[in-house]
Parts: sequence; C-alpha cells; structure tokens
Amino acid sequence: MALQASDSDLERGDPAPAFELPGTDGETYSVDDFADRDALLVVFTCNHCPYAKAKIEPLNDIAAEYDDVAVVGINPNDAETYPEDSFERMTELVEAGTVAYDAYLRDESQEVARSYGAVCTPDPFLFRAEEGEFRLAYHGRVDDAHDPDAEPTEHDLREAIESVLGGEAVTVEERPSRGCSIKWREAA
Repeated sequence: MALQASDSDLERGDPAPAFELPGTDGETYSVDDFADRDALLVVFTCNHCPYAKAKIEPLNDIAAEYDDVAVVGINPNDAETYPEDSFERMTELVEAGTVAYDAYLRDESQEVARSYGAVCTPDPFLFRAEEGEFRLAYHGRVDDAHDPDAEPTEHDLREAIESVLGGEAVTVEERPSRGCSIKWREAA
C-alpha cells in the first residue's frame, strides 16, 4: 500500500467527464442519470484500501442526508491483482448494506478514472448542476482524518456540499485527498 495524494487536471467549472458504467444493481449509469439532482459527487474508491474503507461510512451518511446530492462510487482498481475489488465483492458490500451510495459502479477499463485524473482511493469530485450539466465545484479531501483510525475535526466535503446546495461559491480550500494509489493494470 502506497499513500498517494490526489491530483487532477480538472479545474473548478470544468464539466463532468462522461461515463457509462455498470452498477452493482444491474443497471448501467451515466452522468445524465443524475440530472434531477443539484449536485453529483463522484468518488473513486475501492473495497480493500484502509483509507477508502474509512470513508465508506461518511459517504453513506452524505448519501442518506442529502437528497439533492447523488453519491456515486466508482471502483477502477485491477481486480485480477486485487480480488477484493472485484465486481462480485462490490455487489456483496452493497447487498449487505455496508456500501449505501446512490450507485456503486465498476470502471473495468479504467478509462473513466483516467478521464477524471483520479489517482487515489478515495478521490472525490463534487459537481454542481448548472444550465443542464454538472460542473466541478470541489476536488479535495473528504475530511482531515488522514489516518484511517482518526476522527475528523474538519469536514471539507460537507462544507463544499453545503455551499453548492446553498447556491454559493465553494470557498473551502482544496486539500488533496490521500489514500492508496489506484491499482492500474499493467500495459500489455
């Protein structure tokens, strides 16, 4: 496990890169499937990384508390090398109620993670609905608890969500998320 800080070329105001990915519920999802929400939270995550696992409950809480925010987890990790990140395991976690996002999607090709510039798990991107599309409002950490066992004292992502839902500019500083590096497949 290598600690990696998030770093993306997406800038505030950029549109959400498109995707069409299978969900653990048997449906296929795209950005447009969440057009009825005021915000879209895309979090690149996985099942095995202790940093990502530590953020499952806070992300579940956001999904439960904010009806106007779609919380979408996307797992891009190489499941051949990391079997715990398989689609089957993702489905088990959702069915057991461990993961309760609005959608938990599989990025088998890893193309979506690359298009967002995601590098670690978790790596959250918060988009605001503007004129029929989602535009990046915040890319940074969930909170200030970098050790998986630590309790957070600052809730950066929640602050950003409150600003977006309040129609205000996001002023919370974008500090990089930290977690395990995305497990990229070896190039053939």
